Amino acid sequence: MKKKFKISFNAPITLGFVAICFVVTLLGIITSGGSTRLLFMTYHSSLVNPLTYLRFFTHVFGHAGWSHFIGNASYLLLLGPMLEEKHGSKELLEVIVITAFVPALINYIFFPHIGLLGASGVVFAFILLASFTGFEEGEIPLTFILVTVIFIGQQVYEGIAYKDNISHMGHIVGGILGAVSGYMLNKKSRLGA
Repeated sequence: MKKKFKISFNAPITLGFVAICFVVTLLGIITSGGSTRLLFMTYHSSLVNPLTYLRFFTHVFGHAGWSHFIGNASYLLLLGPMLEEKHGSKELLEVIVITAFVPALINYIFFPHIGLLGASGVVFAFILLASFTGFEEGEIPLTFILVTVIFIGQQVYEGIAYKDNISHMGHIVGGILGAVSGYMLNKKSRLGA
């Protein structure tokens, strides 16, 4: 008897996050960026405006276009299911929320003339979080060191050497938050085991 294959909804947070990013990017293209500027991009706006606080979290859904979205979605879909299976959906959602808020707050305070949008900070958090997979007490995984040097080092270099429209600060802070989350989640899972 032939076994039927079915599609499983294996990583609800990852799939939901990417789906929201897709819809928001499509909406941004349809509105010529109007919806993105209004709801899905954080910038130095009045603290009296309630949307300022909303955008501290929603900016991770907005993307500048399809290539920006596809680049981030590829990493999210590659790393997210593995991380969600290892750490749990609730924990991964917490990493996403924290990684949205902290860079947005830093950007608001220290870079008032720069807008921030996209899931790149979350991607960097996922990359460094994934590099902690084989973490043992009293050890630092070589993969973590290499990933940190390659990805964070590249962002520091590009942030200094190039003037582009990329928030290298968001990437660096996202990576740091991913590393801290990786350490904390692995420590918690060992204590719970």
